[in-house]
Order: sequence, then structure tokens, then C-alpha cells
Amino acid sequence: MIPAPSSRSALTSPLVQDFDLHGVVGVRVVDGTPQDIATVRRQLGPIDATLERDPDITIRFVDSATSRPMTLVGVGESGFNDDGFFLLQGRGGVRARVSLPFDQFGSSVEIVCERRMPAVPHLLAIINLTALTKGVLPLHATAFTTASAAGSIGVLVAGWSKGGKTETLLACMSEGARYVGDEWVFLTPDGRMHGLPEPIRLWSWQLEQMPALLGARPARDRRRLAAWKNIGRVAERTARSGLPGAGIVRRAAPMLGRQAYLQVPPADLFGPDSMALHGDLDAVVLVVSHDAPETVAQPVEPGEIARRMSASLEEERAPFMTHYRHFLYAFPDRVNPIIESAGELEGKLLASLLDDRPAAKVAHPHPCDIGLLGRTVLTAARDAIVGASAAGDETKPSGDLS
Repeated sequence: MIPAPSSRSALTSPLVQDFDLHGVVGVRVVDGTPQDIATVRRQLGPIDATLERDPDITIRFVDSATSRPMTLVGVGESGFNDDGFFLLQGRGGVRARVSLPFDQFGSSVEIVCERRMPAVPHLLAIINLTALTKGVLPLHATAFTTASAAGSIGVLVAGWSKGGKTETLLACMSEGARYVGDEWVFLTPDGRMHGLPEPIRLWSWQLEQMPALLGARPARDRRRLAAWKNIGRVAERTARSGLPGAGIVRRAAPMLGRQAYLQVPPADLFGPDSMALHGDLDAVVLVVSHDAPETVAQPVEPGEIARRMSASLEEERAPFMTHYRHFLYAFPDRVNPIIESAGELEGKLLASLLDDRPAAKVAHPHPCDIGLLGRTVLTAARDAIVGASAAGDETKPSGDLS
């Protein structure tokens, strides 16, 4: 049962706003206040549009998503009643409810979200699942276009979470590359890459190596970053001491240290003229961290990148799958075959889209020298393209010379 717009919604002039992911997935926000629309825009980036087709995903904002008592699955985490299945809290433990019909994901679906939610839970996972049904592969990756001797080339940088993808992007953008995507890149069957301009999370150690980027941030951002770095240093010193309470601080210190970051939209970071959002998939580079001090290009086995990224995509989907299992506990007969077969479909698309591309692998320490990593990745990508072109020339028939 979909709740009707509340009196508060009417008083705040509810709006409709569309978002379009390159014609692949359309999202419509219904009964949203400006604050609600900003919530979705923070998750997707500024891909506002007017849809000329029915949306794939509708997000309806309400003051109260249900008034019926619930049976709980995860205590304080999820529950269900005759109105559907609900998550009961959002980011940071905010108490709010959102209706997630897991059995409908992959087709046209409506999500009902209370306004207190700081973000729509699993929104990108739902978008990715929808894209998969259309033969488009969402990949946890970074992508950019850059100049080469043969003209502009598109480079896809793949790897495990926190494996060096964003560092590569930062380095290459500082050398004149154009942004396609970071975090999620969508690969289409025609060999194109399409990016989602989500805000980029920049850690203090990254910004220390890129003073121009840090200096360009507003003073309030620099003060916030400095404050969290100081808190982290104090916590580390206290944790190493024998003072009373040091054990508690020792457990809290890693969490405090993880607050030393800035979240910046890519257009603000690199400038609007550097935003391409599209590019040809000309080369793929797998970045991996290792326990050696060198940053080196290495051979990559045929099919290796596709196989490794299949596991990475499963890992990225894990939080979504946890709540899908909650849903199946609530409604055992509402299995979603699209969710169940997502890994298999991803594997097929990975092989078909990546296996025949010029490819390389770059290993680096963590934390890395960002500039060196970027230069190594660019050289490896260009060498892979040249090598693939030379190999193709060698296999071409020489023609009838008689």
C-alpha cells in the first residue's frame, strides 16, 4: 500500500525531478521537497533530466512510510508487515523507514522513502541491477580519456575497493586527462564507457601529495580536514600510552582516523571543462596493491581481469544481498530471479566486454606515490594498445602476391 502524500508534503510544495543515467536507467523523484531531491542528487551526481519515457525507478518521499505494526527481522534494522518490507534506519543510524520491494528490482519499481533518510538505501545497487537487465555492465572502476600519439584513448582502471583506482584518476587528471567516471562506470555493448559523476572521497594522505587540489578547496574544508587529522593523531598517541582509558581510545582511533577526508563533486575538483562522462573503451588496466616498495607494470593473463572483477562485483553487492536475505525471510515465496542470476550475467558481460581489450596490470604499494602510479598506468595502457595493434597486424593475411 503506497501512502498518499502527507499534509507536510503539500505545505512544502512537493516536486517531481527526473534523473537519467545516459539513457540506460531513468529515475524519478515524486513528492520530493528540494531537500529530498538534493538527497538523491548527492548520490547520483548532477544527471538531472526530463525523461521522455517511463522511469525505471520511482522514489516517492513521504513523512511516514507505514503506520502498521511490524515483525522485525534484524532488530532495529529491518521489518515487514502487510505494506511490505522496510529498512528501519539509514546512514549514521538515523531512524527512518524505506520500503524496498526486492522482488520487483530489475523491472519498473517504486521505492517509498521517509524524508528523514539521509540517503536512499541501496540506490546504486538497484540502478546497477536495472542496467544489467538491459545488457549494460556496471563496473566498480575508474575511467578517463587521455591523449596519445594516435589521438584520444579511453582507459578503464579496475581493481578491488581501495586498490588505487581513484589515485590513478587524480594523477592522470592532473596531467590533462578528462573525467569519465569514478566508483561506477557503465560499459555498453558498443564498446563505450559512461560515467556517473558521484562525489569523490579524498583522503588526507592523497591530498598531502596533491597540494594544488587541497589549496583549491574552500577554507572550511581545509579546516575540517586539519581538525580530523589532529584528532586522529591525538587518539593514536593516547592509544599508545598507558593512561587510563587508553584501551577504549585504541579501539576508537581507527574510526576517528577515517574521518579525515573530503567529499567533492568531480566538476568542482577538476573543473567543468574536464568532464567527459563518456569515452571509448580502448584499454583496461588492473591496479593491485602489494607488499613490495616498487610500482611496476606486470603481464596480465587472458581473462584475468574479468575473473577478478567478477569477485569484486559480488563484494560490492554484499550489503544489498544481506537485506535481500532479510526480505526472503519475510517473504520466502518472493524470490527475485534477476537478483539470483546477477553474478552469472555479470560474468558473461565481463568476458564479452573485457577479454579482447588491450590490457595490463600495475602493482603498487599502499599508500602509493600517486604521480608515479598514474604515469605507470598511462604507460601500461598505451603500451597495451600498441602491442595489440602490432599483434593484429601480424595476423592479417598478406594478400595475393602472385
